[in-house]
Amino acid sequence: RMVAPTCCKDYGILSVVFQTYAEVNCHFKIPPTVFYPQPKVDSAFLGLHFLGPSKLRQRLAGVDPMDLRRVVTTAFRQRRKTVRNTLKKLAGLEDVTLLDAEPLPLPDSVIAARDAGDEFALSQELPTNWAKKRPEELTPGQFVELTRLLLGARGTDDLGRKVWRKLKHGT
Repeated sequence: RMVAPTCCKDYGILSVVFQTYAEVNCHFKIPPTVFYPQPKVDSAFLGLHFLGPSKLRQRLAGVDPMDLRRVVTTAFRQRRKTVRNTLKKLAGLEDVTLLDAEPLPLPDSVIAARDAGDEFALSQELPTNWAKKRPEELTPGQFVELTRLLLGARGTDDLGRKVWRKLKHGT
């Protein structure tokens, strides 16, 4: 699921988070026959290279990680609905007309990364019909741009700590 491509059943929140915060590679598959007792699932050997703060800031393009979390989790709550319909329920989104808005132009840092051949930046531009797509059809970079469109870029240097952990007892 960490390396799942878009438009497949396995693509979800875990895929978006790991592909945003790390370079994830599937080195090889491990057949069930190497384990005893044999599991009924397939295994794989993954390589994770977590990004440094400067590269992560470039990828997030000024988007607050907490806002990204809210958008991604809200979008995947109802996978079979369109992004427009699931994000209507996004707390803090006062202007519902943003759900019909055209995508914003990409920030200069993203354009520079695209010119340098960064894979993440190459798939970051939102399509014009983004609101009619389902969450599993958007790339992790497009979720960053969607967050920037709906909640704005705060331009903060704070990447947050423990952003993706569950909150304890409602705090």
